[in-house]
Amino acid sequence: MARSSAGARLHPDRDVPGLIVKFGDYPLHHGGVGAIRSLGRLGVPMYAITEDRYTPAAVSRHLRHAFVWPTTGTEEPARLVDGLLRVGRRIGRPAVLIPTDEEAAVLIAEHQAELTGRFLFPAVRAGLPRRLASKQGLHELCVEHGVPSPEAVFPESYGEIEDFAAKARFPLVAKNREAFVRRVRPAVPGTTRIATPEGLLRLARGWGEHPGVILQEYLPREEAEDWIVHAYFDADSAPLAMFTGVKVRSWPPHAGMTANAYVVDNPELADLAARFVKQIGFSGVVDLDLRFDRRDGRYKLLDFNPRMGAQFRLFENAPGIDVVRALHLDLTGRPVPEGEQLAGRRYVVENIDLPALLAYRRSGYTTPHAPARASGTELAWLAADDLRPFFTMLARFVRPGAKHLYQLWRAGRGARVAPGHR
Repeated sequence: MARSSAGARLHPDRDVPGLIVKFGDYPLHHGGVGAIRSLGRLGVPMYAITEDRYTPAAVSRHLRHAFVWPTTGTEEPARLVDGLLRVGRRIGRPAVLIPTDEEAAVLIAEHQAELTGRFLFPAVRAGLPRRLASKQGLHELCVEHGVPSPEAVFPESYGEIEDFAAKARFPLVAKNREAFVRRVRPAVPGTTRIATPEGLLRLARGWGEHPGVILQEYLPREEAEDWIVHAYFDADSAPLAMFTGVKVRSWPPHAGMTANAYVVDNPELADLAARFVKQIGFSGVVDLDLRFDRRDGRYKLLDFNPRMGAQFRLFENAPGIDVVRALHLDLTGRPVPEGEQLAGRRYVVENIDLPALLAYRRSGYTTPHAPARASGTELAWLAADDLRPFFTMLARFVRPGAKHLYQLWRAGRGARVAPGHR
């Protein structure tokens, strides 16, 4: 495991805590553990909202206290804001908010007036994170600012789907339009590849009077490659930390969470991301997913997550800055040291990379830009100075986790999950 010592030279404000904010039931979240470790190793007091006292985040030695608060992500915003303020009062001093999901990022942006004073967070136009997290909102912003994205339509009725099916090019991809909203009955279980007009019409009959879907151009994996951008932008939408990498494997295959990725320098991609963020006026941490389409030589933006990504610890620059450290330093008035990203680093999510590896070997898919050898490996769960999250993950994952992986794999085969779309 690679462990940078550069972070020891950073001097954050240790009087300002960090708070991991998550809404919903997903206890095995390695991104939250990574954020706790990243700031905790610098001496920043770390707190987290957790589902129970036995999540990997809750048992980290770098966590000062876990606030047990089970949520679904579907609660009324006023209830979530009140709960967050209660947590803030218990911490007793302003804390930097670190959201790990879209629900949290949207809530913070839309309730800045209530949260200001108790917490520190980037000031952003209130409705922007919700629009960026929406498939339709993101697509409209891409069109408005000339950023390539897959062609897409947003049908409002079954009749519109019938008209579209008669002239559309298949295969295509169906996604839930508002992916950040946790629906009781989503239109599709995830990113779904649809091969024929008949298949689309058959599936659409269950979408109700107002389909909440996006029908999107299919980018074949044989002609494309998955890239990721993680960055932190200040109040003027200037990048204080910018990183690019290539996704080697995900789970479910080609459609889900990053299982294995490498840092790869890509100035063209970094410039595209920086220009787009400047145009829309966003500030804060971003996690972008793009596909390079070899057919036309363009990077197409698939997802804009207005918060840290679970795999953010893949990226670090020479002075030891990752996006979470950049966030904390900037919001507390400290300089964010510049430096080149540590190229060639690899990130591995232990509990999902093995099944992903087996699936990718069967498919024959490879990522040409992945380095032949890693300059260092960052594991999502296992860390020599913080072992309990790894063993807690194993205890919670082995039986139900193996069953869940199988169900995801079966669902992916049944729904014909399309490569590279999340």
